[in-house]
Order: sequence, then structure tokens, then C-alpha cells
Amino acid sequence: MKSHPIFIPLVCLLFCLSFSLMAQKSETVDSLSPEYSFDLPPLGALIDSAMKNYPLLKLRYQAIDAKESNLKSQQVSWVKNFGIQSDIRYGTFDIFSTTTAEGQNPSMFASQNNQVNYGIGAFLKIPIYEIVNRKHQIDQAKSELEQAHTMADAQLSELRQLVIRQYNDVLLKQKLLKIQSKKLSNARINMDMVETQFRNGQIPVDEYVRILDIATGSEANYESSKSEFTVSFMILEEIVGFKITTTNNNRQ
Repeated sequence: MKSHPIFIPLVCLLFCLSFSLMAQKSETVDSLSPEYSFDLPPLGALIDSAMKNYPLLKLRYQAIDAKESNLKSQQVSWVKNFGIQSDIRYGTFDIFSTTTAEGQNPSMFASQNNQVNYGIGAFLKIPIYEIVNRKHQIDQAKSELEQAHTMADAQLSELRQLVIRQYNDVLLKQKLLKIQSKKLSNARINMDMVETQFRNGQIPVDEYVRILDIATGSEANYESSKSEFTVSFMILEEIVGFKITTTNNNRQ
């Protein structure tokens, strides 16, 4: 029987693909990939960390501090209408004095003297507009403070939801990765058997190509699942604000 000219190159290509596929057996999650099979910290601990480190929540709390300061300022703003003034001057002053002798007209004397003059006193201003508008200003400051608290509470709720969603997304991606790893391991075992049968002439080329295509697809699915898990995990780290250790001390 005469073989087709393209048969030998095709067989060589198939062997190269199968060899490349088999050479990556050590990458499965269940065997030598502890960086993908660790346990996550408790959800409550991740939420607490996110509450301390999330920038938007920090911004909301800073707004609360600013509104509290503004309210205190409005409540004591009336003090600016009271005050004490003092004045100290040094220089040459004209001094006038009068003397009156019995039976004579008063006499006036003028002189100049270098001396220090000083004075002190209190003042009170009564601006009608500020008196009328003061209550409105305080009410507005209180309303702005309550709004800041409400926005902080809403941001905190959104953050909790975000951590919960991302936490469960990581768990889901981890489970899917393990499933793809098992499928890849099974595909490689099957590929080993098919390769042996093909070498012994027990199966045709088309069957060998079909099995190799399945194994290659399993490899692609595993790599895609690994990438999705890595991205989801890194997003969770970004949200909670610290690097999650991948050491698995709690595993049995």
C-alpha cells in the first residue's frame, strides 16, 4: 500500500503537538499548583480590611469630618459680633488745662508733652441679616452633615456588596479552574493511550486527530480558566487593600 505524500508531515506534526501537550502535565491544579488551590481568608476579615483601605470610603469619612467642622463653625459664628479693642499710642500730644481763681475769669494753659496713651473697650455688633439667617445656616449645615453620613453608609453598603460578589467570584473561578484541571488531566491520560494505539497502528489518523483536538481544547480551556481566576483574585486584592497570602496552612 502506497502512503500519501502529505501523510508523513502530518504524522510528525501530530506527534509534535501531542508531545507539547504531554510536556505540561505538571501544571494541573490538583497536583503541583498550590498557588491556585489555597483557602481564602474569612469573608468578614476581607470586608473589615476593605473598610479600612477603600479610597472612596475614606473620602466619604473625610467629607463627614469637614461637614462636622462646618456645623461647629456655624454654631459659634455669633461670637464674631462681640469683641474687645485696645489702642496704644506714643507721641507728642497737646495738653490743655484751665485754672479758675476766685473772682477771676478762667485761665487756659497749653503745653506739649511726649507720653504713651492707651485705651481698651468692648464692642457689640448687631447685624440683622445674620441674626435672621443664622438658624437657616445651622439647619443647612446639619442637613449637609446628615447627607454626608447617608452617602458614607451607602458607600459602605456598596463596598460590602462588592467584596461579597468578588469573594464568591474568586471561589467560583477557583472551582471552575479545578474542573478544567481534572478535564485536562483526563484528556492527557486518554491522549497517552491513543498515542500508543496510533503508534501500534490500532487507530486511524482521523481518530487520532479527533482525540488530539479534544486534548488541545482542554488545554486551551484550562489556560483560559486560569487567566480568569488570576484576574478575579487580583481584583479582590485591590478591593481589600492587601496581598492575600497563598500559603495553605489550614488545609488537611
